Amino acid sequence: MSDTAPRSRSEEKGGGASPVTRRGGGAPATRGRTTIADGVVEKIAGLAARDVLGVHAMGSGMSRTFGAVRDKVPGSGKAVSRGVKAEVGEVQTALDLEIVVDYGVSITEVAASVRENVVAAVERMTGLEVVEVNIAVSDVKLPDEDDDDESESRLQ
Repeated sequence: MSDTAPRSRSEEKGGGASPVTRRGGGAPATRGRTTIADGVVEKIAGLAARDVLGVHAMGSGMSRTFGAVRDKVPGSGKAVSRGVKAEVGEVQTALDLEIVVDYGVSITEVAASVRENVVAAVERMTGLEVVEVNIAVSDVKLPDEDDDDESESRLQ
């Protein structure tokens, strides 16, 4: 009696069922490496710091002046990372922020709120552990002072 049933390719090659082999090993999400640039973390931190009530501006007077001029160049956009410096490692990051606070607010409370907001945003968005957020308050915005950005726009 002859067997007329069609054979599978693995049977034709000389063996019964072959074991299933996995390629790449592990879940697809764990294959490869993700790197995050310093500038990405700086932008996230800058936006998170600006969201805190009592933060008037970011950066020193000189960087705000240059930033105001740069913002007027078409296509340059706002410098959201102004006043932020990040050092990014493989799993951790450290941040230095320079802020200007509004007159009358508690600087220690604003600094604590900035730290909380920045740590939460950076860790949530990047998965990096934020080991420190150093804050330097470079100025206090008085109610009767003009903004640097406003005075720059009048000089045209």
